[in-house]
Amino acid sequence: MKRAVFPGSFDPFTIGHESIVHRALDLFDEIIIAIGYNSEKKGFFSVDSRIKIIEKIFKNENKIKVEKYNKLTVDYCKEKDIKFIIRGLRTASDFEYERAIAQMNNLMKNNIETVFLLTKPEHTPINSTIIREILKYGGDVCKFVPKCIDLKKYL
Repeated sequence: MKRAVFPGSFDPFTIGHESIVHRALDLFDEIIIAIGYNSEKKGFFSVDSRIKIIEKIFKNENKIKVEKYNKLTVDYCKEKDIKFIIRGLRTASDFEYERAIAQMNNLMKNNIETVFLLTKPEHTPINSTIIREILKYGGDVCKFVPKCIDLKKYL
């Protein structure tokens, strides 16, 4: 069974994230969307709210699980016996940053491979930071989040 982890803070989960997961389903038998605690970021949504949102989005997809973790992603992968990490790339700067992380992960655990999927062009400008800012000032983010999830109810 080919299993992969799609790690991130997903604060919040966007249509870009959703697209990456749907496209990765053709490559893997199981995908764990793993919400990590990023020591550099203060969460806008609680981790439990993010889990509920993502579980709701994929409630009809039995190949997807949602979990949280508080360790290095490579250690989480080793614990779960996962050999693949999925990452989405929007821009060239994303590639440079993600390449460095993927190479470090491989140096730490040489059986870990990172699979990069390019975002669809229409999703390139969408990122969680901008969505949080729009939400902060009461703007409508409906077209940037899956199935028009009412994020305000999770604040």
